[in-house]
Amino acid sequence: MMRFMVRSKYVTYICCALICLVLSGCMVGPNYHRPSIPVPAAYKEVHAKDWCVAKPADLFHRGQWWKIFHNKQLNVLEAQLNINNQNIAVADAQYQQARALVDEARAAYFPTLAASASLIFSQVAGSSGSTGSGSSGNSSSTSSGSGGGGSGSFSNATTTYSFGLNASWEPDIWGAVGRAVEASVAGAQASKAQLAAMRLSMQGSLAQDYYELRGVDSDKKLLDQTVHDDKKALQLTLNRFHQGVGSMVDVVQSRSQLETAQAQAINLGITRGQFEHAIAVLIGEAPADLTIKFHPFFGSPPTIPPQFPSRLLERRPDIAAAERNMAQANAQIGVAIAAYFPAFTFTPTGLIQGINNFFTAPLYSWSFGPQLAETILDGGLRAATVAAARANYHATVAQYRQTVLAAFQDVEDNLVAVHVLKKEYIVRYKAAKDAKLALQLVLNQYKAGTVAYTDVLVSQINAYNAEKAAVDVTTLRMTFTVGLIKALGGGWNARATAAFRPTE
Repeated sequence: MMRFMVRSKYVTYICCALICLVLSGCMVGPNYHRPSIPVPAAYKEVHAKDWCVAKPADLFHRGQWWKIFHNKQLNVLEAQLNINNQNIAVADAQYQQARALVDEARAAYFPTLAASASLIFSQVAGSSGSTGSGSSGNSSSTSSGSGGGGSGSFSNATTTYSFGLNASWEPDIWGAVGRAVEASVAGAQASKAQLAAMRLSMQGSLAQDYYELRGVDSDKKLLDQTVHDDKKALQLTLNRFHQGVGSMVDVVQSRSQLETAQAQAINLGITRGQFEHAIAVLIGEAPADLTIKFHPFFGSPPTIPPQFPSRLLERRPDIAAAERNMAQANAQIGVAIAAYFPAFTFTPTGLIQGINNFFTAPLYSWSFGPQLAETILDGGLRAATVAAARANYHATVAQYRQTVLAAFQDVEDNLVAVHVLKKEYIVRYKAAKDAKLALQLVLNQYKAGTVAYTDVLVSQINAYNAEKAAVDVTTLRMTFTVGLIKALGGGWNARATAAFRPTE
């Protein structure tokens, strides 16, 4: 008796130790550390007299960065885009899917429990014949008629009830589930950043298309004014022709100039319609349902002060997505390594069965015990899986660094464009003013008969081209300002992604 008690004591200790080992577990695979990336001390294209370092908290109106343009119609369109854009809807659905995958991975921490129940009715039928040899109890037979026909014999009917429970639990000893959850969380965070990147891209595309459309409106206004001036010039040549001091050549050339301007004004309808259709699709409407009224824009774009270069790594959602992809790939290495270690599984089962009456003298059975499974030979499968996971991680590191470099290039490109276009606009505006003055002087000379009409034509073309260039530079300044906001990350910040939790 004493020996049995001692053995039971040792068995208890061993079981407790095994349970502690199972519950404590360990995480195999490398822990994640974000790779270092060289960050410049300052932007190359920042000029102190044009920009100053901004305070991130106040830069973009809490995410609604387009409001710094103070354009009411753009604000309305952006609000519609945030609700109805289908590309954003796709990215949001993908994010919701990624969140569900986190819960799916976390479910592996817990045991599974399955129940089964059955209700079976049975009755055995015997063959007809004599009750002599071969007959067994509780069966009887009768015979009637000359045809040898008879009725069958039946045993008493029975009903079998059964109810069973099956459970299974594989403790996460080597951290495979933990790494899988870690990978899923990182994937969900990457998906959330990708959603923000898609939203920023669509918002920026809408703003750029909107100002491109307004640029077309400005071109149309310029052409309308040109047509008006050309009509006056044509009338001047007709008057001079009727007075006998002008030639028919002057009239024909003036008419051709007018018709060319009219054709250019008509042709702008194609470009304007295309931008209007693009805006309609961005805000989730059919092109036939959206009409944007004609309205040339005036004024200058807002000044967008760039932030510290290091802040860019926090503000760009595409950088955040690339960084989270690295974390996901790193965790998947641990999942692959865990396959080298044996799997412990606990599978308790229980069964209750009754015949004819479930509550009278039922039969009970149960079983419980751990199972150990380990792959001895796999032809190098696990080694290849781990190697593939490591290679995938190195690829995500390279993608992350490339994303960062491309982001800095994006900022620098837009900075230099905004800076150069600001200076170019000043010169273009002066050139347009001088060209208009030159045209007026040549017209006066033509009225006085001191110059030929070809000089007027040249001056008209020069004046239009100079004013058109000034309008185009204004449009480019607006679109590149939007591009700079996109390059700096818009109103997004990395805390929005880092705040994600599996139970969110």
